[in-house]
Amino acid sequence: MLNVFPDLLTYSMFAPFILRVVLGFVYLDIGILNFKKSGNQKLLGIIEIIGAVMLFVGLYTQIAALIFVIITGISFYIEYKDEDVLKRDIVFYLLVLAISISLLFTGAGIYAKDLPL
Repeated sequence: MLNVFPDLLTYSMFAPFILRVVLGFVYLDIGILNFKKSGNQKLLGIIEIIGAVMLFVGLYTQIAALIFVIITGISFYIEYKDEDVLKRDIVFYLLVLAISISLLFTGAGIYAKDLPL
């Protein structure tokens, strides 16, 4: 079947860029909240903040996305098993997991330090 808007395919590299920036904002917020907590959450917060900055810059995007796939997958499992442990909805974790997997497969997109080979 033909594409309805074939001219928009010219801008297909903007899709990973948009996903990368949105996921960066999400994990920057989560990272700051975890960093303010005491205990093991502080280390997780540092990892999330560093990963968010990597996504903003577009540096090692697939590595950051892989780390976020692991973190989100674990959070998704915890939320699925016990809804009282984490404060977010399971749909939130599913959406963030989908964005992370998409960035893992597609790469950084436009305006990134990562260069596709």
